Amino acid sequence: MLNGKSSMRIRIFAVMVVLCLACAVGTAGKKSLISPQTPKKQSAKKKRYACPMHPEVTSNRPGKCPKCGMTLRLVPDASEPGTGANLPPVTAADLPSMSSSKIPDVRVYDQNGRQLNFYSDLVKGRTVAINFIFTTCTGVCPPMTATFRRVQQNLPERTPPIQLISISVDPATDTPERMHEFASKFNAGPGWTFVTGDKNEIDLLLKALGAGVSNKNDHTPMILIGNEMADYWTRAYGLSAPTALIQVITAAADHK
Repeated sequence: MLNGKSSMRIRIFAVMVVLCLACAVGTAGKKSLISPQTPKKQSAKKKRYACPMHPEVTSNRPGKCPKCGMTLRLVPDASEPGTGANLPPVTAADLPSMSSSKIPDVRVYDQNGRQLNFYSDLVKGRTVAINFIFTTCTGVCPPMTATFRRVQQNLPERTPPIQLISISVDPATDTPERMHEFASKFNAGPGWTFVTGDKNEIDLLLKALGAGVSNKNDHTPMILIGNEMADYWTRAYGLSAPTALIQVITAAADHK
């Protein structure tokens, strides 16, 4: 038989056990209702940089494009990878240095077989827009050339007129005859010259214009735009909207 004091101790212990169990159950229930805490600081979203001329060239840090040497631009979050959409406009700081004095006066041939000196006959004293194509291209060349045609159709009249130039990056294949056929396919009008010539001289010209490539399929989808008299040069993405290209070209023509 337990005495009174022992019995009282047992009852008190039992009550304490019951209270502890109730407390434990209540705490567990509350925890189940609380969502996991989010970190105080979420990891920063990685930045993405892309080349204005080669949107497929991207990096997670600033730098230069290995294909054309242009400064990589910070891509807005809304831009789709590889499209070049919404990239900030090209500025002089993005461009490899370019000057009229660097353009060689090499011998070239136009789509009609006429021999010309590139700088003297096509660039000097003019505003020019130059793209780079080859006639067997099945990628960017046809749409770039079609865009050039729409640009030509909508350029405002000027004196002297703005000169469009398409230079072959495959001169060994692109004879004047082939260039003439290619120009006719896109209804190229007067003031648009398709250029080919001796491979060594064309390669020298392409290198000077920042468009030299060892493989024709790696050629730059760009338009080089210059006002020779003001020695002002800039670039634009070759698949930009014609209206956007016209704005860049006319701005170059007005540059003092």
